[in-house]
Amino acid sequence: MKVTFRIWRQENSKSKGRFKEYETEGLNEDMSFLEALDHLNEQLVLQGEEVIAFEYDCREGICGQCGVFIDGRAHGPHRNITTCQLHMRSFKDGDVITVEPWRATAFPVLKDLVVDRSAFDRIIEQGGFITAKTGTAPEANAIPIGKEIADKAMDAAACIGCGACVAACKNASAMLFTSAKINHLNALPQGKPEAYSRTKDMVAQMSLEGFGNCSFTGACEVECPEGISISNISEMNSWFLKAKLFG
Repeated sequence: MKVTFRIWRQENSKSKGRFKEYETEGLNEDMSFLEALDHLNEQLVLQGEEVIAFEYDCREGICGQCGVFIDGRAHGPHRNITTCQLHMRSFKDGDVITVEPWRATAFPVLKDLVVDRSAFDRIIEQGGFITAKTGTAPEANAIPIGKEIADKAMDAAACIGCGACVAACKNASAMLFTSAKINHLNALPQGKPEAYSRTKDMVAQMSLEGFGNCSFTGACEVECPEGISISNISEMNSWFLKAKLFG
């Protein structure tokens, strides 16, 4: 299999980037997309050229590190997968594949396809946790939680923080990410005491980071690898209003 990768090359956040094309042979349809990039980097090493910087960790669709735009879509042409779960059988021999980093002011490019997503970490630092001192790990059934509530919390907790929602949004909004992190904890009994302060603080930090506002186009939900629902945004807005009134 032979394809041409059209890849964004950028030395750092202050330099100007550009697309550069690399014709790559020896690929097969069973390779993951990241394995194809590995193959290309091996080719560049042999040619004495600088390798392409891109992020990855687990390569199992869990860590959320591998996010890039592929032919204009976050994580590639399919819904609800990460880049490492994309395989070359999704492309045809001779294709030109455009690969670029997330595009958002709050996610500055560090090098090539690598962006700085520490803005997400700073949002979490403002309340994405429970401060109650529980000592050692409690018995799992010590606090009975109804299945409907547990399912709701788990659905929100599935967010892996990859940033696809921000990259797909025309406003570069982080509301899907932030709402998932807020609703996960606010739904549980342990998170209720801090629900108002958590919501206000995390939303405030989200704004400080320079993310845009949500206009409910639904692009974030479509591109989210975990299929996080935009209903989370509505619920976060409800929490925020109550926090302003009663918190």
